[in-house]
Amino acid sequence: MSCWETVQSYALRSLGYGERLLPRSDFTLCEQFVLIGSGMIWNVYFGALALLAGFALATLLAVGKASPHPWARKPAEWFVFLFRGSPLFIQFFFAYFAFLALKGPLPVFTPFTSAWAGALVVLFCNTAAYSGEIFFGALQSVPRGDLEAASAYGLTGWRRFRRITWPTMLRLAWPAYTNEAIFLFHATTLVFFTGFPARQQRGDALYYASYFADKTFNPFVPYPILAGYFILLTLGIIALMGTINRRLNRHLPAERRAPMRLRPAFLR
Repeated sequence: MSCWETVQSYALRSLGYGERLLPRSDFTLCEQFVLIGSGMIWNVYFGALALLAGFALATLLAVGKASPHPWARKPAEWFVFLFRGSPLFIQFFFAYFAFLALKGPLPVFTPFTSAWAGALVVLFCNTAAYSGEIFFGALQSVPRGDLEAASAYGLTGWRRFRRITWPTMLRLAWPAYTNEAIFLFHATTLVFFTGFPARQQRGDALYYASYFADKTFNPFVPYPILAGYFILLTLGIIALMGTINRRLNRHLPAERRAPMRLRPAFLR
């Protein structure tokens, strides 16, 4: 089988298209690149959806934590504490067994026992908690002079939040939020180790890398390929977030715009 035929057969296998059976022998470098790349579709799916949905919840959590009303502040504080105070790996296992117990009396929870929905919910809640804390810190750092100037122009309530507070909060939080986005995409590899089953062997990139490592007894080919894919993904995230950062700071003079730099975070 030529490399192009391999691409046609396996490029979308993780989505259920193409060959159903994995290669059994005579593994080629092309097969490893294509199948691991196919699994990356699921990693991007988990990361992108969790990040987009988590962004909205993170904003609500930040506003809730900053609220003077206990009924809004306390739930936000406990949500952030719960998901920041426990390991992500434990959250995966707890959620899986919780969904498994709930799907009997409540069939609506049945889809959540699969990786595509259950693991996504865990990643969504986890990144919302971390991002909410980042946004809360930025919210506390919004210059008081900006808010007083907005009030002087007659902007109050929702209008002041939408036009002054929220954009300033995003601008201040964006570098740290970029790190959170990178960490979230890297954390999608944990789904492979959790109890959430991949539907019809449509696994993520680590699933295929582990398959080749087990079959060839040579982990020094599939895992570097996997790392290479994640490095490319990280560079893509930095480029995208850098573009948004320039957009958020477009009103500032060029010398005051903080450029986005590649600074790998080894600790969250």
